[in-house]
Amino acid sequence: MVVISSFLVPKGYVGITIFPFVFLKYDHLKTNAVLLNHEHIHLRQQLELLIIPFYVFYGIEFVIRLLKTKNWNEAYRNISFEKEAYQNERNLEYLKTRSIFGFKNYF
Repeated sequence: MVVISSFLVPKGYVGITIFPFVFLKYDHLKTNAVLLNHEHIHLRQQLELLIIPFYVFYGIEFVIRLLKTKNWNEAYRNISFEKEAYQNERNLEYLKTRSIFGFKNYF
């Protein structure tokens, strides 16, 4: 379910997925197929890890990468979940062929 909320999406981002919702900053983004595909990849990842563990692993991986790079954006972009989503967001058929736990290929 897509929800429009400029208050729930952190500064510097246009979308965030918190199962089962995709929060978008602006209404016009509902038609952005690439962005929605990116967020739907995150929904699949969250389901595979039974939701709460996804956030735990995401947070741990982010902190480790932040300590290593000392750069917020670089750490964020190198989280395995984000790498999978960014590298496949333009492939609108990706979720139809994606293997289970596909994010593990991006560590």
